[in-house]
Amino acid sequence: MFPYDSALLPAVQSTPVSIADVLTILRTIDGTCADGDGLKWFNWLYLQVTEAVEARIVAGGFSAPAWLAALDVQFARLYFNALAASLLGQPVPDCWQALFERRNQAQIARIQFAFAGINAHINHDLAEAIVATCTATGSVPAHSGVLYTDYTALNSTLDSLIDQAKHTLDVRLLGDALPPAAQLENTLAAWSVSAARESAWRNAEILWHLRASPDLSSAFMNSLDGLSSVAGNVLLVPVP
Repeated sequence: MFPYDSALLPAVQSTPVSIADVLTILRTIDGTCADGDGLKWFNWLYLQVTEAVEARIVAGGFSAPAWLAALDVQFARLYFNALAASLLGQPVPDCWQALFERRNQAQIARIQFAFAGINAHINHDLAEAIVATCTATGSVPAHSGVLYTDYTALNSTLDSLIDQAKHTLDVRLLGDALPPAAQLENTLAAWSVSAARESAWRNAEILWHLRASPDLSSAFMNSLDGLSSVAGNVLLVPVP
């Protein structure tokens, strides 16, 4: 779709093993994508979020900082894998495809691209990332315990970044102003990061119990993809 897409591929095909690796890849994408690429604005917001998560972990105050760092890496891998598949012309989840296939549509606002990516990443990917992290660390996703407490402690930071992004990215893809009568604010106001992350944790608990049955796990992930793709397509309706 963009002439530099081939340059993005090597970055997203690498496998990050630390938050520092994740940040390197996100910064590569940010530095490569043009302002007229909707991918840039989701990636820009994701970069802000990852930097904030790293800062919170370094500052301390968590009971399981290593687990949070591992989750951050597992989570990012799913975004990079989806983007790599798209760049190679391979199948990707429908919720991600909603964003990738519209990357050059100038009638869509930057914040819409950012939210569509966050929607796909949290509502579809996060449950899978939580289960992968628990599997790798020998832990269990449960509403009781330090993992859930640490996980939800990040919500205030994420909500603050999302609120800032609503103002910073409130322009069309190419930077021109949106019409004053646009109903975009009503659409975005209905979306809550904290609520989405809570649903993702509950979905992770379900997926954890289904992990012994690949068919059921796959069907469950397909249902999450279907619901997330509906939300993504709503979020990406062009502003008249």
